[in-house]
Amino acid sequence: MSINTSIPDYDLDETIELTTAEQVRAIGDPLRTTLLGLLHERAATVTELAAAVKRPKSTVAHHVNVLFDAGLLRVVRTRRVRAIEERYFGRTARMFYVGLGRRRDGVDLPPDFNDFEVAAKESAGAFDAGTVRAFIRHARIPEEQAAEFWRRVDDIIHEFDRLPRSGDTTYGFAVGLYPMVDYPTLPPRPDEGASVGAGDEGAVGGGDGSAGAEGSAGSGVEAG
Repeated sequence: MSINTSIPDYDLDETIELTTAEQVRAIGDPLRTTLLGLLHERAATVTELAAAVKRPKSTVAHHVNVLFDAGLLRVVRTRRVRAIEERYFGRTARMFYVGLGRRRDGVDLPPDFNDFEVAAKESAGAFDAGTVRAFIRHARIPEEQAAEFWRRVDDIIHEFDRLPRSGDTTYGFAVGLYPMVDYPTLPPRPDEGASVGAGDEGAVGGGDGSAGAEGSAGSGVEAG
C-alpha cells in the first residue's frame, strides 16, 4: 500500500477564479476534469495520465494541451529518458472556481458543468450498494449567513484535498449550497413567543451521518 503524504508533490496556488470563456470551456469537459482530479495527488506525465484513464495517449495529450493553454496546468518538472524529455504536469491551483452569476466584467461566461449531475452519476454504484454517506437539509437564512456558512465549508473542502493518499479506494466528496425560490415556507407563528415542542426538533433525521427522510444529494462549487 503506497502512501503519499504531500498533496500534491509540487507547489501551486490555493485558488484561481476562472475569468475567461476559454478557461470555463476547458474545465467543462468530463475527461479534463478527471485529469485535473488525478493531478491533485501528484504531478504526472501524459503517459501516466493516459494509463490511468485508459485512453489513447494522443487523446490525453490533446486534453492536457487544452488545459495548459487555458492556464490551468503547467510543467512542474522534467525528466530525460533516453533521448526524450518527459514533462510532468501539475495544476496551477488547488481549486478553480467560477464566480456566482457566471459573469466577469459584464460579460457572460459559458456554463461549465453541474456538480450535482456529476456526483449523481459517480455515486450511482455506491448508492445501489448502500455505501453512500449523504445528507440534505434546507434552511431559510439571509444571504450573508449563507455566504459565511459556505466559507466554513470551503475550509473542509481544502482539508479533504490535503488528506494523505493511501489505500485502494477513491472517495468522492460533493457539497453544495444553493438558493431555492419555490421551497415551501411556513406562515408566521400566531404567537411569536411560543416555543417549539421538545419533541419537534430532530424528528426527521439523525445527526449520526445516516441518511435522513429527505434523501441523499450533494454538489460542489469547485470547478475542478
